[in-house]
Parts: sequence; structure tokens; C-alpha cells
Amino acid sequence: MKITFLTILAVFIATPIFSQELPDEKRMQWFEEAKLGIFIHWGIYAVNGIDESWSFFNGYISHGDYMKQLIGFNAKNYKPAEWAKLFKESGARYAVLTSKHHDGVALWDTQCGDLDVVKKTPAKIDLVQPFVKELRKNKVKVGLYYSLLDWGHPDYPNKTKFEKRYESDTAKWNRFVEFNFCQLAELTEKFNPDLYWFDGDWEQSAERWKAHELSEMLRTKNPNVILNSRIQGYGDYATPEQGLPITRPGSPYWELCMTMNDSWGFQHNDKNYKTPNQVINILVDCINKGGNLLLGVGPKADGTIPDEQVNILKELGRWTSKHSEAIYGTRAGIPADHFYGPTATNKSADILYLYLPYNPKGQIMLKGLKNKINRIYVVGNGTKLNWDIKMKQYWSAVPGIVYIDVPEEVLDEQVTVIAVLLDGKIDLYREMGQVIESN
Repeated sequence: MKITFLTILAVFIATPIFSQELPDEKRMQWFEEAKLGIFIHWGIYAVNGIDESWSFFNGYISHGDYMKQLIGFNAKNYKPAEWAKLFKESGARYAVLTSKHHDGVALWDTQCGDLDVVKKTPAKIDLVQPFVKELRKNKVKVGLYYSLLDWGHPDYPNKTKFEKRYESDTAKWNRFVEFNFCQLAELTEKFNPDLYWFDGDWEQSAERWKAHELSEMLRTKNPNVILNSRIQGYGDYATPEQGLPITRPGSPYWELCMTMNDSWGFQHNDKNYKTPNQVINILVDCINKGGNLLLGVGPKADGTIPDEQVNILKELGRWTSKHSEAIYGTRAGIPADHFYGPTATNKSADILYLYLPYNPKGQIMLKGLKNKINRIYVVGNGTKLNWDIKMKQYWSAVPGIVYIDVPEEVLDEQVTVIAVLLDGKIDLYREMGQVIESN
């Protein structure tokens, strides 16, 4: 039976609304504590190794030639169990798959239209279902990317940036909105993801997308579902892309989505990979600012993940496994004035984590700490470290400077993490200093 927009709305109206929706803090808890996710861009664009959807939108290739890639997308070496195991090993707590990019090619067997990999490619199978199954088996949260715009759909206003867009054809637009609701109802019924990663909202208003109704429909089906920000104001967290934020984003929850090289999908010629050290340091910077890193993976058309990406994920996994205490569940660090490097705290804020992206030439310095220090140790091996306090005057409220010894033999080959165990919740001196008035 074909699902229609009216059918969806009828079900939506008839379904009892959860009057006691979980508060944001509780619903967002797993996301806030996850810190690392994997973002898989996989689609027909991997056949020629060209930009996903944008290559025809920007006129670098015709839409017809772009769609010819359907015949080369075979997914013959797709092994979702190995994917899930690798993502779990990397330390990722969630993974997001492009169920449908802007080109409109669905990776599942959609009944809302005929443009999907089951009907139109040699793959002939639903690629989303086994992905979801294997993630859940590995206790990795499930995320599905979905493009609100669809440059391949006959009822969408345009396919390229050069085409004149229709604005007044209400019937066409309503059919397209019905199509979006239909596909998202399918994804929810079939896979019930923990998170929806929307994209493409910039081309239309919230009213035209029916963003409010859409978000309500999804939350009615699953009140715990998390939505990213790209749904015209109805999402839960911010999604800066590629550029590392210099200051913490305004949203209490955020995630940097970033590629390993310069491309989201697989591109044969893009060998400009970041080193594992660079990726780890970017993750640390996200942790320092209280956010997550969503790291891109671009499988080939046959379903294999390039060796360069596997190697980065494995070294990332070595580091996250060793330093898990200082990653998952942490909170944003202290102001940069206090320590020359990224920091974070544990949830109760009585452990301060100091990240060393460098090999210190001598002692490291921590300033403005009012707390008594109970212990300082190296995360991942437990080695206790010596420290000394200088410049603490009996007549001044200004704390002394803590100098910490970090022997060369305790250094990690990527980023070393030092834990400072305090006598209570961290308390920092943030004033201007004092002048002696009596002695």
C-alpha cells in the first residue's frame, strides 16, 4: 500500500502524544557523553569518485551522466559486520549513514518512490538494514542522514543551481513534502534510529518543509530521538562543518563533522589525509569545548573502506581505548588562561584532565587552582607524578603555580593525558591578583 501524506498525518493525529517527554538533559545524555561518532557518506558518487550530488548541481557533470553511476554501484564487498566492528574499535559511540543524499538515491528499499539501490543498481539489496543491525549488535548508537532537499525528484523545484525554480506550483510542492514525510515514516518504522542527521534545509523555509510537523511526527514515534540542527530551528544540537570552532558554539550540545581527507565520499585522487595525530588533536579540541567529533568515512562503491581510513581509525582506537577515562562523559575544560593546552573535567568536576599535544621541555604549569591536590597521575598507565607549588604567599588569596613533572617515559606517541585529582569540585581564581598591604 502506498503511504500518503494524509495517511501519515492521520496516524500522527491518532497516536497519543507523550505528554511527559523526557527533559532535554536526559534525552541528550548519551550524545553529550559520546564524544566520537563516524559519518559514512556512501552512494553512487563513489563509482566515479566525484563530489556527492554537488558535482551535477554545480554543473561539473550533467545530471544524466551523474546518474549513469547507478549501473556501477554493486556493493559486492559490503560487510556491515566488519564496518561496525571497526567503528566500535575506533572508540566511536555512534555512527551516521547517508540513507539518502541530495541526489535522491535511497540506500534502502523505499516504497515511496523508485529511486533506490535495490531497484536501480546491481547492489539489489537494502544497505541500511544490515548496517543498523550490526551497529546495535555492537552497542553503537544508530544515526541516519537524510537530505530534506532532493535534486533528483521530479517535484523538487530544481536539479542544478542554473535552473529557474518554481515558486507557485503548490500541487508539486505538496507532493514533494508528502514524499519526504513518507520516506521518514518508513525510516522510523523500519529502523527507528537514535538520531536523524538532516541536511539541505537552507533551500526552503521551516514552513515549506513543514519542519515543525515533521519533528513532531518523529518525536511522537520515538520521544527519545535526537535531531541535528539542520531542520530550520527544530533540532537539538549545532553542526559546524569542516572548520574547527575557535570558541565554543552557543548551543549546549554540538558536534564538528569533519572529513579524514578533503572529501566526504570516496574520491580516488584525494590523498590529502590528515594524520592520526591531527585527527586525535582535533578530537581533543572538541572535548575541550564540550562537543563531539563526527569523523567522515567514505567507502568505495564495492563497500570496502580505503586502507588509509582504516589505519586512521585503528590508531584512533588505540588512543581512545587507552584514554577512555578522559574522553567519554567528560565536560568542557577550564579557561585557557590556566593551562597551556586543552583541558576537560569529569562529570563531577573533581578531576581535571590536561592534554599534552606536545612533548614538554621541563615541567608543565597549572595556574589559579584554589583546590588542594590529592593526586596527579598519567591516564592510561596510572603512573603517579610529582608536583610542586611555587609563588604561594601566605598573605595573598592568589593561588600558587602548580608545576608538574612529566617524565619522557610516560609520554604517549600521540597525545598524553594527565589527571589532577582534587579535594572537591574544581575552584579557580579568576581575579586580577593582589598587592601586599600588610606583612
